[in-house]
Amino acid sequence: MAEIERMTITLPSDMAAVVKGAVEGGDYASSSEVVREALRDWKMKRALQVEELAALKVDIDRGLADLAEGRVRDFDGARIIERGRKLLAGR
Repeated sequence: MAEIERMTITLPSDMAAVVKGAVEGGDYASSSEVVREALRDWKMKRALQVEELAALKVDIDRGLADLAEGRVRDFDGARIIERGRKLLAGR
C-alpha cells in the first residue's frame, strides 16, 4: 500500500458543500475519497495538457524551421493569430 500523508485543505464554501454532498449522498465513503478522485482526474487532465503543449511546440519549431529555410512563401502572422483565437473561442 502507498504511504499516506495527512493534509488539511481549505475549500470555498460551495466546493466544501459539493464534497459533503457527495459523501452524504453515498457516492463516497469520505471527503478524502472525493479529493483523491478529483486529484486523479486532475493529474490525468494535466498530463494530457503537457502532451498537447509538447506537440504544439514541435509544430511551432517545425514551422519556424520551414520559415527560416524559405519553404514558406505566404506567411501572414496576423491571419494565423486570428485563426488561433477563433479556434480557442470555439472550445
